[in-house]
Amino acid sequence: MRPLWAATAAAGPEFPELTSELRTQVAVIGGGYTGLSAALHLAELGRDTVLLEAVNLGERASGLNGGQVIAGVKYDPDELLSQFGPQLGPKVIETVGNGPELVFDLIRKYGIDCDAVRAGWIQPATSERELVPIRARVEQWRRRGADAELLDRAQTAALTGSTYYCGGWIDRRGGTVQPLSYVRGLARAATRAGARIYVRSPAIRLSVSGSDWRIHSPRGSLIASTVILATDAYTDHLVDPLRRSLVAVPSFQVATAPLAESLRRDILPQGQSASDTRRLLRYFRLDAGGRLLMGSRGAFDQGATPQSTRHLYQAVREIYPQLEGIPFEYHWSGLVGITVDRLPHLHAIAPGLLAGVGYNGRGIAMATTLGRLLARLAQGAAADEIGYPVTEVRPVTLHRFARLGARATMQYLKARDRWDRTRQGLR
Repeated sequence: MRPLWAATAAAGPEFPELTSELRTQVAVIGGGYTGLSAALHLAELGRDTVLLEAVNLGERASGLNGGQVIAGVKYDPDELLSQFGPQLGPKVIETVGNGPELVFDLIRKYGIDCDAVRAGWIQPATSERELVPIRARVEQWRRRGADAELLDRAQTAALTGSTYYCGGWIDRRGGTVQPLSYVRGLARAATRAGARIYVRSPAIRLSVSGSDWRIHSPRGSLIASTVILATDAYTDHLVDPLRRSLVAVPSFQVATAPLAESLRRDILPQGQSASDTRRLLRYFRLDAGGRLLMGSRGAFDQGATPQSTRHLYQAVREIYPQLEGIPFEYHWSGLVGITVDRLPHLHAIAPGLLAGVGYNGRGIAMATTLGRLLARLAQGAAADEIGYPVTEVRPVTLHRFARLGARATMQYLKARDRWDRTRQGLR
């Protein structure tokens, strides 16, 4: 079925296919948030930049996600400080915490029409046990100046419109966008700054040409001194070690018909988005048309159909019983790039070959941020200047079995969530 975002996005610019041999200073492979952010920032710096996208802009992850702009990564600030030490740790915390600021700054600067709302992001807790790490999380971010607040049961119910949760927290740095419109807006801004974009032009082979890289596409080729790989979950065999450093996991979403005004007044009335604390979390929000979106991990080897997204229909009824009987108009799926350590990665793979991947479900803010950092690296910034670690690619051990492991893990987490609900019901 057609994704909601394709049906409601602002019109985007048209781009040609690559049909000749071109030379440029920096080539970007991948036209999602990472690649477009890199191309835009490089063009702003005056670098001649060409971006290649295998399909049309936004047909993959960047145009299929939930549109939530979330600060931070999967680890809390004190954990990041422990991992990266007293020198790099504070810079990493600042970098990941400022992701939404960069997104909304770009939207304002370039007048991107993408239904942007910066009302915050809520993490509601499904159990009292989950409030323990949430309290620590709020304290750690507040200590570093973030506009974050702990929510009790009544406050969470008022903000979400659901009595399902026992509390949570709100991070007012976050917000929402129409993700496909944001993609198209970044592309328009990048081309106005001087970048060239080619679509339906997959990179099928990468080779060394003297001191340069040559990117082979079906109908043309591109020669550049620096190449940025920005393909995340859709990374293929072009640079196989990079592909094997990620596990691509499906995420499914559904959207209801527009809600009646009487329902919209109570459900997420202030415009926040939410992602709960279940092991297989559910994330939800309203779009500009008043439709409720619900997303979660989906089954491998299945596209989004009414049958494969039935668990999401159940989630809507569980969290919002007042929506019983509401029709669903859209269902779709995309891939999420998961790393072993659950952190985004910047890689210097070879001289002149850079990559940014692994957003673990927080793609809009972190991919936009890593795109800017990749532009700085391509411009010649030293790795220790950019505020985020640059590492070697480390393929996942026994990667060929990684999807089997991910599938088994999802089934295990689903069973644990089911048991937790049963135990809470018995209590």
